[in-house]
Amino acid sequence: MPGTRGRLLIVDDSSTVRRSIERHILSDRVTEIYQAANGREAMELFERYLPEFVTMHLAMPEMDGLTCITRMLAMKPDTRLMVISALGDAETAIEAVERGANEYVVKPFSAEDLNLALANLVAGA
Repeated sequence: MPGTRGRLLIVDDSSTVRRSIERHILSDRVTEIYQAANGREAMELFERYLPEFVTMHLAMPEMDGLTCITRMLAMKPDTRLMVISALGDAETAIEAVERGANEYVVKPFSAEDLNLALANLVAGA
């Protein structure tokens, strides 16, 4: 998957966080960006666009991030996923990585942490 270009789905119930992630996409490998405010929206957009990359917040209304990760990877196993989680939710984030997430960023995150994780996500590192 290294060198892949593709779509990114940003999933977070905070519009501020979604915009922050979108602003930090520095890679020309991301061709389109979609945003979802909850797990239900995320699954609808995922099924419609089958993005190559996903950033996923874990604690969301309507469907949690762990459920989304499991369903997304069942549909498209080569999807590159980055979990974004609050520090107090570390055990859940570890479970997300065990379920197949590729990257993990703790909220609150610095611009540098986010940039590095996004670069790794789209580079397939």
